[in-house]
Amino acid sequence: MDHGAEQAVKDVVILGSTGSIGTQALDLVRANPDRFRVVGLTAGGSNPDLFEKQVAEFSPRFHGLGEEASVDAAQETCDVVLNGITGAVGLRPTLAALDAGTTLALANKESLVMGGPLVLERAKPGQIVPVDSEHSALAQCLRGGSAAEVRRLVLTASGGPFRGRTRDQLTSVTPEEAGNHPTWDMGPVITINSATLVNKGLEVIEAHLLFGIPYDRIEVVVHPTSVVHSMVEFIDGSTLVQASPPTMLIPIALGLSWPHRVPDSAPAVDWTKPETWEFFPLDDEAFPAVSLARAAGARGATVPAVYNAANEVAVEAFRTGRLPFTGIVDVVASAVAAHDVPSGEQLSLDDILAADAWAREAAARSIAAS
Repeated sequence: MDHGAEQAVKDVVILGSTGSIGTQALDLVRANPDRFRVVGLTAGGSNPDLFEKQVAEFSPRFHGLGEEASVDAAQETCDVVLNGITGAVGLRPTLAALDAGTTLALANKESLVMGGPLVLERAKPGQIVPVDSEHSALAQCLRGGSAAEVRRLVLTASGGPFRGRTRDQLTSVTPEEAGNHPTWDMGPVITINSATLVNKGLEVIEAHLLFGIPYDRIEVVVHPTSVVHSMVEFIDGSTLVQASPPTMLIPIALGLSWPHRVPDSAPAVDWTKPETWEFFPLDDEAFPAVSLARAAGARGATVPAVYNAANEVAVEAFRTGRLPFTGIVDVVASAVAAHDVPSGEQLSLDDILAADAWAREAAARSIAAS
């Protein structure tokens, strides 16, 4: 059996190298020097000391801090660009990598959500390899049947730290509580997005864009232990599940080496120990972010960009004590409802960036008025 052991060494560019995805990707490179070689490193600049150490260790031919550095790095000659940047600033590097014709291992969900049709139009078939654990799981499960045989995609959500609480019980949640995720160790923004389930809303939009499945055939189910990362149900009633203990190492490794697997990327489920998998329906009343995302995605055009941008502003306001926890999704809903979609069939980068800027201003006004 071919385990991908004889694959040639891949030249890798890592965008967002000091973040959660980037540091784990470099762990994989360290463990697999016969498979991966780092030729580019960029970061936002929040941890310059760590970045200097990474550059000294891996000696990439290109390195730099900031958005422009990431755009430049994404155009470097290489086998795969890993976009591990958090937030809307990941869009331009995503487009740069696609335009360069390089395989894009995409962990920056915001660029796909924002860019939508623009990103898909620039991507060649198979050029984008998802690195989100849920979408990596779906991509793996989809190997089990043809597109015509897929009935629905089922995204799993841990439910975050507040699973089971009512909306009223969520009003007084603190940033410290929201930052304490029960199963995943992620950056602060993604952790809060998981607590509000905005993260899952973004993933529903992303799943629709990546796999071309209509929104009414993409479901979310709460699975607190995060061992099942997502599922695909086929037309004969069979469901394929991708499972592993909660880790990003497996989807990152697959993103860097797709379609080959990297041996021993992470520990597997220990089947010698008792294991219970529980699944619960999503409480849309307490956590309306997913249904709001579904509606934003269905409207399409620049509406998902507004959803994402308003959320980024609202999360920062919550983190700094200017907005209650339940106010985050309220601010997003207000911006989405007020947004006028630009006329014209072709969506441009300027349209997307203008919608992003408008949403940030609209969200800031909502927060100031609250």
